[in-house]
Amino acid sequence: MQSKDPKPYILRSLLLQVLRASRMKMFSVKVEEGREGRDGNPSVGPVYRNLLAKNGFPPTDADMCTAWDVFRVSHEKYPGNRMLGWREFNDGKFGPYIWKTYKEVYEEVMHIGSALRASGAEPGSRIGIYGSNCPQWIVAMEACNAHSLICVPLYDTLGPGAVNFIIGHAEIDFVFVQDKKVKELLDPELIVCFTSLTVEEKKKAASIEVKPYSWNEFLHMGKDYPSELSPPQPLNICTIMYTSGTSGDPKGVILTHENIVTCIGGLDLFMDQFEDKMTVDDVYISFLPLAHILDRMIEEYFFHKGASVGYYHGDLNALKDDLMELKPTFLAGVPRVFERIHEGMEVFYSVIKALEELNPRRRAIFHILYKYKLAWLNLGFKQKNASWLADLLAFRKVVKSRLGGRIRLIVSGGAPLSSEVEEFLRVTSCAFVLQGYGLTETCGLTTVGFPDEMSLLGTVGSAFVSSELRLEEVPEMGYDPLGDPPRGEICVRGKTAFAGYYKNPELTRETLIDGWFHTGDIGEMLPNGVVKIIDRKKNLVKLSQGEYVALEYLEKVYCITPIVEDIWVYGDSFKSMLVAVVVPHEENTLRWAHQNGHRGSFSELCSLNQLQDYVRLELKSTAERNKLRGFEHIKGVILEPQQFDAGKDLVTPTLKKKRGILFKCYKGEIDELYKKLSGGRTTSY
Repeated sequence: MQSKDPKPYILRSLLLQVLRASRMKMFSVKVEEGREGRDGNPSVGPVYRNLLAKNGFPPTDADMCTAWDVFRVSHEKYPGNRMLGWREFNDGKFGPYIWKTYKEVYEEVMHIGSALRASGAEPGSRIGIYGSNCPQWIVAMEACNAHSLICVPLYDTLGPGAVNFIIGHAEIDFVFVQDKKVKELLDPELIVCFTSLTVEEKKKAASIEVKPYSWNEFLHMGKDYPSELSPPQPLNICTIMYTSGTSGDPKGVILTHENIVTCIGGLDLFMDQFEDKMTVDDVYISFLPLAHILDRMIEEYFFHKGASVGYYHGDLNALKDDLMELKPTFLAGVPRVFERIHEGMEVFYSVIKALEELNPRRRAIFHILYKYKLAWLNLGFKQKNASWLADLLAFRKVVKSRLGGRIRLIVSGGAPLSSEVEEFLRVTSCAFVLQGYGLTETCGLTTVGFPDEMSLLGTVGSAFVSSELRLEEVPEMGYDPLGDPPRGEICVRGKTAFAGYYKNPELTRETLIDGWFHTGDIGEMLPNGVVKIIDRKKNLVKLSQGEYVALEYLEKVYCITPIVEDIWVYGDSFKSMLVAVVVPHEENTLRWAHQNGHRGSFSELCSLNQLQDYVRLELKSTAERNKLRGFEHIKGVILEPQQFDAGKDLVTPTLKKKRGILFKCYKGEIDELYKKLSGGRTTSY
């Protein structure tokens, strides 16, 4: 039963505020002092660790030395628990979730592993997995773990060129593949389809000397030719995860079994601090790509705890249906997902739209309750105690029920989440909301936030249990880790740090220096020991008046504007003003057109001067609301009706903007826009 709504006792409130002011709560511990740069070496800031690692990194579970142990032990502990769930398409619609237990999955893993060995795979062989998230993906991954095979995920979002580059670079002979991806593969020796193969696909495979198998055929092979397990050792390679940068070929990040289990063990210790524990009844909805480290590590942790993972049915635009059917307790996403919840995109039930549909009286009550609960959260009250009345009257109906009704933990990663969106979720979701930060090279976790800590709003938390971090000077960008505030490149050290880049020793030496992994991300260390991501190295521009501008940070801020679907902010050292290319939010643009008497297609609307003016004014409103400085305001916009990721090679598969290519694409329009803003005077670059 929830506690009663707190009453505004003035004395108690004042006491809480006095205590907060007199003693700041710390979230990390300094274990080594910083030092000034000398002999051409940059300055470095103090080394920080998680409070749980103050006196050294805590040991992990002795029974969990490899990723195979994680699944093996859970199968022994929880054989009857639901492990993997999916929905089947029948009679024109998707049905309820169907589940495989840990025991059933283990049996399939045994058969698939045996079939791989019978087909010639030996310990150390690289096994590709190419397709959307599904139970077969995990079975193939666990089969690799069981036999010391190296799992190489192939990005579902990459085109066939990059996929075949990875197959060649990693020397992959065996690939598990989704049926619709079969035709894109050129080089493997053997393919196993997640479902079944058509006669035409089998003939095509045979014509290029590739052995094709359906999933059931491969299972039967494993039953007929059982093989003894070949479990890995901790320092064996578990997976090579290819990541795509803003230029060049994908790079293969080598993660060992020790990396994986150290991360899982650290999560165990971290989660054990809190009152609300994870249980076998928890359910995770998987829709972030399994080929990325964030979803992979979440699922590994759920398997460790004997909990359940349900896969979305493949259409993000209909994810709301999966949420209502699965009723997950844990939701993880990247900032754009949560911005869409906030804005009302069709990916989820529209929260903002739901508010608009309320009558003016109820909408006013919602905002009053929002401010009331926010005030108590800011005073230090826990989520469940801040205002049960506000939750009952407003937030459970408008937000929580639209996410399935059982969500109790929301995690955002992949990029910084705007404070406005994070605050909205913390107040209205009736769940713990926190941010984390990590890279594939750090096994997904470098820092992590704490539940029920409003002082961490807008930050990514403190150093993870299993790693330590420090900031390093970036003199060409003006960042000093010994300055006030301390800012610099985030560097990470510990057993979750990767072993290097596959077949790329030069890049490994550039990024792994004296045991420290240089992330390329710029962080600010706050007085309470938590990190705020402020920029990406080299993505800082100095305007002509001498002011530095963090472009990625501004894009994150401006992207919460309802009329904006996506934005690329551009600045030049010879200019005093920022401009931007904006992809307008189509539904909100059409609504604006209807309200203002404009007609035409979305593309035609984007050519209207009136829409440009409206977008610019909305961006100005967002800038003022977020207290951006004058030189950080967008002075001119170019409207682009097509998404940046619409096949024009303007973004990476993880949606990082390729700034050089974007500039080449829009240079002519940028020149004209600057000419217009400068009153017709020509300018040069």
